[in-house]
Amino acid sequence: MSLQNLLCGEDASFVDSDECAFLPSETDFPATVDDDEDEDESVAVFLGFEGEFLPGIGFPASLRSRPFEASARREAVDWILEVRSYYSFSPLTAYLAVNYMDRFLSVHCLPQANGWPLQLLSVACLSLAAKMEETVVPSLVDLQVGQTKFIFEPRTICRMELLILTKLNWKLRSVTPFNFIDTFARKIDSSRLFTRFLVSRANQLILDTIRVVDFGDFRPSSIAAAAALRSADEIPDLARTDHGSAASWGTGMDKDSISNCCRLMQNNLTESDHRSASMTPPKFRVTIPQSPVTVLERNEGSSAVSSSPSYSSSNKRRRLN
Repeated sequence: MSLQNLLCGEDASFVDSDECAFLPSETDFPATVDDDEDEDESVAVFLGFEGEFLPGIGFPASLRSRPFEASARREAVDWILEVRSYYSFSPLTAYLAVNYMDRFLSVHCLPQANGWPLQLLSVACLSLAAKMEETVVPSLVDLQVGQTKFIFEPRTICRMELLILTKLNWKLRSVTPFNFIDTFARKIDSSRLFTRFLVSRANQLILDTIRVVDFGDFRPSSIAAAAALRSADEIPDLARTDHGSAASWGTGMDKDSISNCCRLMQNNLTESDHRSASMTPPKFRVTIPQSPVTVLERNEGSSAVSSSPSYSSSNKRRRLN
């Protein structure tokens, strides 16, 4: 078979067009490095891009003003974490899924459908994140494990994925706190004796932040610095690093932002540990509104659609296409 038969008929000029200028290239995001001289440069690159992968300004405050939607988001995040644990996905996969979900919700309104549109969104976001980070990805049907009311057809999830990609301008290679945490841990522990613990504990703290929408007010570098400092506080023999010193780890990092993030992380720590010890499988309390097709075809800014009669209290999950 001729190799020409395998080529797509796309216009290659698109690659050189100005429309792609905003997309980071493969060399923009450096690989993880161990050399101290290269680490500061890598942090500077990540700091330069991190603002492009945040939810819209005011999203956390907007969501806090709508308690029902905030509660539905927590349930969606709990489900993502449940699936992450079931398939042993990396913490980054779960973090990216929630990042995609929050960024989407900050620019696109879902119908007030009492649950399932957000469930469809969370499934699609987790699917995209798994494709980005995991070497083995379950099928779209197998991905829908856990306590959910509905199972969506693969074609429906794929259409939702395309809508998400469009709304996020195809920016999936997000800068997250995990890009900073190795470097920050080594800055705290120059002896390298406790670095492995610092990174492991900080990763868990970072993962816990995705449950709380308030952390959307902070940049990934501030969350990483706060997680590293909180982890260091658990090691008595480790010299303390103050917030001012942490702000010097990268140009543009803010002492007050790190301090406020540390405070929020501390307030969330006890509640998070208690929840981890006693958490029951999350349940999506939903009713059946219009079909998922309506969600995908609904124009932005149009009025919410009225819901249909509520779902019966059956233990079976309903398949939606």
